[in-house]
Amino acid sequence: MRWSEIPRGAKAYILYHTLITPGLIIWALFPLYLMETGYSILEVGAFFTAVNIATIPLTYLFGRLFNRWDIKKGLIAIDILDGVAYVMYGLAKGAIAPIMLFAGRAIEKLSTVLYPLYRAYEQIIYPEDKYEEIFAWHLRLPEISRLITFPIMGYLLGYVYPGPESYRRVFLLFGLFSAVTVAYIWFFLPSVGRKERITPEGFTFKAGEFKLLIAFETLFTLAWFLAPEIVLINYVVFVLHKTVFEVTLIACASSLASIIGTYASERVPKGKGFQAIGVGMLINAFYALVMALSPPFWLALVVYAVGDFGNTFWFPFYRSWMFKLIPKEKASEFHAAISSYRKLFGLFAPFVAGALASIHPTLPYAVSFGLFLMAGAMFAKLSRKRERGAPSPS
Repeated sequence: MRWSEIPRGAKAYILYHTLITPGLIIWALFPLYLMETGYSILEVGAFFTAVNIATIPLTYLFGRLFNRWDIKKGLIAIDILDGVAYVMYGLAKGAIAPIMLFAGRAIEKLSTVLYPLYRAYEQIIYPEDKYEEIFAWHLRLPEISRLITFPIMGYLLGYVYPGPESYRRVFLLFGLFSAVTVAYIWFFLPSVGRKERITPEGFTFKAGEFKLLIAFETLFTLAWFLAPEIVLINYVVFVLHKTVFEVTLIACASSLASIIGTYASERVPKGKGFQAIGVGMLINAFYALVMALSPPFWLALVVYAVGDFGNTFWFPFYRSWMFKLIPKEKASEFHAAISSYRKLFGLFAPFVAGALASIHPTLPYAVSFGLFLMAGAMFAKLSRKRERGAPSPS
């Protein structure tokens, strides 16, 4: 699918994600900042878990409310909350630093309560018959943005201006930049109210397939949550004795592989989505297995790229399948419910990941390996059923 064939509103939304991608470096900088200012990997995991607890019921509550409200306003709220949180990180100095960090993290996690609105907005604004093709672009352009910006910022923060003081300046910069992204949403993204959420005629809710989706969410969520960013940062910076620059190099290699993955996904024949998801899970399992073996930096860089290629390869088919199982008028509620369920399973995952990593730095990847294998086997079995002509679960 060519860029020119994508509807204008969908283009604006993809460009919005491209615009905010450089700020995602904070997801790596913040735990690194905590570790460099005296927190252990176990304490960072416990810190993240403590803030996660309050967000579970709020996620579903806000999802239900946005069945009636304009989703665009929720996207604005996300950027405002993130901006406030980043500014608080940047101002966290002296005796009040722990309070500012905890409060900022709580505000940032509050914004994640609204993250299901991204999926609800995508389900409604993207043409239903072009989900898979559009998601290739949805992934591709932000990864190009990350590929360009992350190595520059990583080099500056790793070698030219290293240390917590520089990290605080970056937090402030992206916190203030949220004013630009809020303005972009307000002026360029189309509104999505109740009238835009009419479920097509002939839609049937398939309870059996939805249960399979929930089972997959369980396995995949645990697989990723047990090997989060803090585990990679701890391994690269404190075990391999590298800097944030090397962490961003891994991110860049992953972005390049993800871009290639978007083109590979476009070559998968129609009707082969479940096979693609199964293959992607096996690729993720391979990444986790190699990381569990404590590889040198160059191999960690390669295998993270392989893992992100796998993620990008299967993602469009999974998201398309998910959207086709959810009625549009209940999109925000369903996506919020799935997100709450995912958060419930991932509630103590940062603490568990920190505990596992304190035993051995790459032990969390070994657990993820088994979970990815189980997820891949589930889709391989489902794919064989489809090929034999068995009726879809319903």
